[in-house]
Amino acid sequence: MTAAAVAELLPSLRRLHTQWVLLSGGEPLLNPDWAPIARLLRANGMKVWLLTSGLALAKHARLAAELFDNITISLDGTDARTYAAIRGLDAFDKVCEGICAAADHGAPPGIRVTLQRANFLQLQTFVGLCKQLGARQVSFLAVDVANPHAFGRKDDFVSDLALRPEDLPVLEQLLNAVERSHLEDFRSGFIAESPQKLRRIHQYFAAIHGQGPYPRVRCNAPEFSAVIGATGHVQPCFFIPGPSEARISSGNAPSGGLAAGTDLVSVLNSRGMTALRRSIRAGLRTECRTCVCSLWRDSQDIQGATRFLGAGSAAPL
Repeated sequence: MTAAAVAELLPSLRRLHTQWVLLSGGEPLLNPDWAPIARLLRANGMKVWLLTSGLALAKHARLAAELFDNITISLDGTDARTYAAIRGLDAFDKVCEGICAAADHGAPPGIRVTLQRANFLQLQTFVGLCKQLGARQVSFLAVDVANPHAFGRKDDFVSDLALRPEDLPVLEQLLNAVERSHLEDFRSGFIAESPQKLRRIHQYFAAIHGQGPYPRVRCNAPEFSAVIGATGHVQPCFFIPGPSEARISSGNAPSGGLAAGTDLVSVLNSRGMTALRRSIRAGLRTECRTCVCSLWRDSQDIQGATRFLGAGSAAPL
């Protein structure tokens, strides 16, 4: 995504009363235009959120702290060995350095931990490590192994990441221990989820093995947000692909500009996207039934965003 492409999006973003824009990767800080993009959005009254693997954050911590209203870092292990086994590279110390650097510059980040078989035993250790590094908050979710298309997967997806049946009693004991020993962290919000919501992770992995239903999902994210890929494809959320014609850019065009006559408002109000949101709202999408990352906003919170679009559409992230 280029700053020029984002500049062409600005009229649509303003019409949609966009409040937040999330810059996501991998590592968005490897994009040479990340700072101009952030400045452009801020200059137009929007708040900017960085979702990063943290690999380049130490290098850019001072400027990132200045330009982003919120920073979230993915951290998948509490030691170098676990991190390398999951991520495939030896970068644990570099990510921790980035967390500390952001905190030192006045922007303590939130930490997002994806629990899976390789790291679930470190559940309590994550809480202590995040405090030690100066994080603002730590959040946990289950690794998504039920949706083969989650987070832009394109290859055949066969996963051994899920907890096995024999791991489930161990996870339950760990959740009990965290609830007993971190009451204040739950009360203060340092642990983002409530104890009850954390237990949904156990329920999810149990459901993978047919030991009960998946946790009930309540989500209306496509009513107030959308995902714009670097090639211009638009999706209702990270987990559900949009219609093939739902795109705002010319894709491979060197300029990265928008295709003539198409803007984000038009795409979100297109027949295909409207029908897709309707099916999501009716509970007809299987991806939603097993979602690990649902999001709900009350109607009064999203009224402004839906002013131009009517029910079922809103501002992009």
